[in-house]
Amino acid sequence: MSPAASPVFRRVWPAWLALVVMALAAAWWWWAIGRPVALPDAPSARIACVSYAPFRRAGETPLDPTAHISAERIDADLAALSQRFDCVRTYSQGQGLSEVPAIAERHGMKVLMGIWLGGDAKANAEQVRLGIATANRYPQVLRGVIVGNEVLLRGDLPVSQLAVYLKQVRQAVTVPVTYADVWEFWLRHPELAGSVDYLTIHILPYWEDQPVSPERAVRHVADVYAKVQQAFPGRAVMIGETGWPSAGRPRQAASASVVNEARYLREFLRYAATVHMPYNVIEAFDQPWKRAQEGTVGGYWGIFDAQARPKFAMQGPVVEEPHWWAGWLAGVAGAGVFLLVGAWRRRWRGARGWLALMLAGAASGGALAWQFRQMWYACRDAWEWTVSLGACALALLAALRLAHWIAARLCGAAAPLPRPWWRLGWLFALAFYGLLLVVDGRYRDFPLGLFLLPCAGYALLGWLSDRRAPLMPLLEERFLACLLPLLAAAVLWQEAGLTPVAWLWLGMNLLLAAPVWSAWRQAVRLQPEQA
Repeated sequence: MSPAASPVFRRVWPAWLALVVMALAAAWWWWAIGRPVALPDAPSARIACVSYAPFRRAGETPLDPTAHISAERIDADLAALSQRFDCVRTYSQGQGLSEVPAIAERHGMKVLMGIWLGGDAKANAEQVRLGIATANRYPQVLRGVIVGNEVLLRGDLPVSQLAVYLKQVRQAVTVPVTYADVWEFWLRHPELAGSVDYLTIHILPYWEDQPVSPERAVRHVADVYAKVQQAFPGRAVMIGETGWPSAGRPRQAASASVVNEARYLREFLRYAATVHMPYNVIEAFDQPWKRAQEGTVGGYWGIFDAQARPKFAMQGPVVEEPHWWAGWLAGVAGAGVFLLVGAWRRRWRGARGWLALMLAGAASGGALAWQFRQMWYACRDAWEWTVSLGACALALLAALRLAHWIAARLCGAAAPLPRPWWRLGWLFALAFYGLLLVVDGRYRDFPLGLFLLPCAGYALLGWLSDRRAPLMPLLEERFLACLLPLLAAAVLWQEAGLTPVAWLWLGMNLLLAAPVWSAWRQAVRLQPEQA
């Protein structure tokens, strides 16, 4: 038999191909997100109105009743926002926000002033009292008073009680009064229209029950706006919230990214300029505190980041990751680390082992950099950073151990197999996270960069292992290997098969499960022969 046709060769060349493909894929992905993307220009860098909340520093949240933002900070924010926006929308009273109308007037801005309503009657009464007092003090500044935001969506109040609050405010102020909610809830409760001066609807294509891709998002907004106008003929309708997130998990065809946020806002502004409709964009600044409620994506709806830096321009190409070269540096560093560690107690000679370590290290470095980039957006505190970095360290240790064995095998040398408990641990971790994605995955990210290392490593380990004397996998391994594809397939079904990340997640689950299936099948087949 020729060497090219030998069973060993037939197993070795796909392993080499896999290493090369993974290293090149990591380099290509980082290069791709650093390319400028051509987008249509916005008609102007100026925007009619934007949601404003000053709670953007670490630890700040409006959910803390003792939180207070100084007038000096609000003044600095509105001084900057007045260069780009004609109006700001607020959501509550107190905590320093009651000063917004007076400060906005000094900067030549108007205000859509919010009164927050929830399930606490005492807190509602205080919000209404403060709101009425502020509205009567600065009527010339206000475009309207928004009494309640998505109260029906959250289920905090019945329609009848909400109507009582609206009536109370309308009777006490001289400016228009409205209520803001997702557009579907206005269609479900048309009786509420008699309690407001105009309707304020939220249209967020990313958050729709059937998420809309960024390419179709503005068309969807136009269709919904027309539908609501048709349902309420003769009534004024304002879009109170619309926008797109710049980071976080994808939802079916709706992917959160800087490029997609820029695309949506530019196209929406072009559309809004043609129909002359009132609108408000969400939001001025990223809000880190929202990540506790809505996952990573909740904190990244701002046109500016939490440090008040613009994420993109309204004209010209947009780059997703300006520091894309850091991924290449991580790949180079990974290759160096793998070569250095691989030299310790090595059981092989020749260039092939070094090449295998270099390719595995480059792929692992690029993948871990990918995961770190996700952590940069997702981690909220020291505990989350500690857990995430600890998980990455375990993934790196597993990859180093597996790469050492793979390099020896590709050189034709023998090496002790890793202990089965390591693989069992990764099977359990992947199954546990897969279960979380199935039962509570709306706000969870896909940690692809973390799990890619053990999944690809164990797949290559299984592919190159001696199939003539396989070890029967542990019972727990067999159970988890059967469970993994089912959980990943459920996630893919939830994403309607439209999310590339969900397909990658399924592929990684199959990579980790396949060696267990193969060893199980071989062990069962050989049992009669051994007997």
